[in-house]
Amino acid sequence: MSARDEILDRLRGALRDAPEAPPIPRTHRLAGDLDRDALIDLHVDRLLDYKAGVRTIEASALPETLAELLSGATSYVVPPGLDAGWLDHPELSADPRRRADGADAPLSVAELDATDAVLTSSTVSVAESGTIVLDGAPNQGRRAISLIPDQHICVVAASSIVQILPEALPRLDPTRPQTWISGPSATSDIELERVEGVHGPRRLDVVIVRDL
Repeated sequence: MSARDEILDRLRGALRDAPEAPPIPRTHRLAGDLDRDALIDLHVDRLLDYKAGVRTIEASALPETLAELLSGATSYVVPPGLDAGWLDHPELSADPRRRADGADAPLSVAELDATDAVLTSSTVSVAESGTIVLDGAPNQGRRAISLIPDQHICVVAASSIVQILPEALPRLDPTRPQTWISGPSATSDIELERVEGVHGPRRLDVVIVRDL
C-alpha cells in the first residue's frame, strides 16, 4: 500500500461512523418582485446614499447629458466599443479632448492619471445594494480606465437593473475581469473622517437610461 492509499484509507475509516450531514435549507430569495420603475427608484436611492451623482433620462437625451457631464473635463477616455451615437453632439463630435484606449493601443498609467474623466457603459446593476458591475466588455474597456481617472461617468440601461444579487450573477461571465462599484471610491481614517478617491474615482456620475 502506498502512502497515499494509506492516508485515504485512514480518512475513510475516520469518516465511516460519521452521521450523515443534514440537508441545508435554501430559503433565500432568488428573484425580486419590483417593476421597472420601482427598480430605478430603489437604485437611485442607494446611489444617492453613496454620494454618487444620478440622472434618469430617455435615450434621446443621452448625448446632451454626456456633453454636460463632460463639459468641465480637459480630457476624457472612452473604451473602443462605446456606442458612437452616445457622442453624437456638437461638443463631443471629433472632440480633441477624447482619448481612445484599447488592447492594441492601451494608455499608460501616467496617461490615465493625467486624464480627467472616463465614460463607460455597464453590464448589470443591483438596485438593493446600489451596485454597478463592469465586466470588461468592449463598451466598458479595461479595468484600469475606470479606476484611475478622477471622474467616472457610467451609463446604466434600465433593462440591466435587477433587484437582488442572485438575479445579477447569472448575467455575469465568471471568466471575465469584473469591477463592482458601489458609489465613488471612499474610505475612513482612524478618526472616521471620510476620504474620497483613495483607490478609484473621486466622483461617480450615473446616467440611467429608461429606454436602453
